[in-house]
Amino acid sequence: MPRTGRRAARERALSLLYEAEAKNEDPAELLAGLAVAPDPFVVTLVEGVAQHREQIDSLIASHSRDWSLVRMPAIDRNLMRLAVFELTCRPDTPVGVVIDEAVELAKQYSTEDSSRFVNGVLSAVARQRDQAAP
Repeated sequence: MPRTGRRAARERALSLLYEAEAKNEDPAELLAGLAVAPDPFVVTLVEGVAQHREQIDSLIASHSRDWSLVRMPAIDRNLMRLAVFELTCRPDTPVGVVIDEAVELAKQYSTEDSSRFVNGVLSAVARQRDQAAP
């Protein structure tokens, strides 16, 4: 499957968020230390997740039955953070696109069961968002 510009940007943002967590580093500091600045959409995603992380983590935790954030695979956790940021703060991106991209990235980079788990949590977040919309 060819990667679109946004797909590649989401993949890069996921890798940066994962790296920042693994190094226990602020994502903005990680971005600042890169030799080559990433695509502006990557920066938007990474900085957005960093700025809204508390709210994002709360949403993920409230929709992930029997799984605390710390028990989740790091890839899943960061992938959902990325997608929840887009779902809640980027209304210009269609919900279906955000969820489909996250599911595909979960299939590619995480465990066998991750795509179903990611799909379920993100679908619940999207439903809550739609119910809260005026």
